[in-house]
Amino acid sequence: MEETPNKQKAGFIAILGAPNAGKSTLLNNMVGQKISITSKKPQTTRNRILGLVTRSNCQYIFIDTPGIHRVKGALNAKIVDAALSSIGDADVILFIADAFRSDLRSENILLTRLNNINKPVICALNKIDIIEKTPLLFLIEKHSKDHSFKSIIPISAKHGTGVDILFSEIEKFMPESPMLFPEDAVTDVSQRFIAAEIIREKVFRYTGEEIPYAVAVTIESFKETSKIDKIDATIHVEKKSQKGIIIGKKGSKLVQIGTAARKEIEEMTGKRAYLKLFVHVEKNWSNNAKALLEFGYL
Repeated sequence: MEETPNKQKAGFIAILGAPNAGKSTLLNNMVGQKISITSKKPQTTRNRILGLVTRSNCQYIFIDTPGIHRVKGALNAKIVDAALSSIGDADVILFIADAFRSDLRSENILLTRLNNINKPVICALNKIDIIEKTPLLFLIEKHSKDHSFKSIIPISAKHGTGVDILFSEIEKFMPESPMLFPEDAVTDVSQRFIAAEIIREKVFRYTGEEIPYAVAVTIESFKETSKIDKIDATIHVEKKSQKGIIIGKKGSKLVQIGTAARKEIEEMTGKRAYLKLFVHVEKNWSNNAKALLEFGYL
């Protein structure tokens, strides 16, 4: 059926893949600014985040999701549920595969689920900037046998290679629709939410392997004025020893985390920020339904 010229399109694209496949990096690249935090630690993304891109007559509404993996614990169960539920909301599925270091177990869990849905699925083979041509050709052939993808597109989310091709391919399957969000919007989440995520990212970045991923951040106060934002935030951990690591000797680590987070928050808001951080021990919070609800995961 031939498309009507100049008809508007808008639709939802679920970005799915294994942990550390590069989903959030790709979303930030496509949107053109940072709205989803990144880290080498698995399961950095915990909530569904919408990234909005309007190009010409098409509005792309990307759903960034947590990585699919085998479930252990209440937090992990919630994370996987959030990712899989986005399949039902999406018009197009964008499956991100790590071409450099494949997580075959996690990918197979997702592919088994995708084999039972009747929606267009596009495969983006990410991290082609760090592999050779021959292994890439092998991976393209392998993935073409794994699932009946509409297309398989090699990309580098970090450098933007292949992103324009990806946009063009997705647009083919987008439904005709009026724009669903303002054309200049880039996300549906608040600055308050992004500020909490930025702080959590800096905890990961500056504590290395010492702190497990079970860290949550809540914004206790976010007071905005025309010249400065005053933010009080609490970093929640599960053990007293973790609190000590985050605070550091004479508070040095917490100052490092706070300084880096403040600078990035200022870049986001375009004005000065005063950031005050607290660290609180909430024992076993990642398996506590009440804490998960309080921290926004239920």
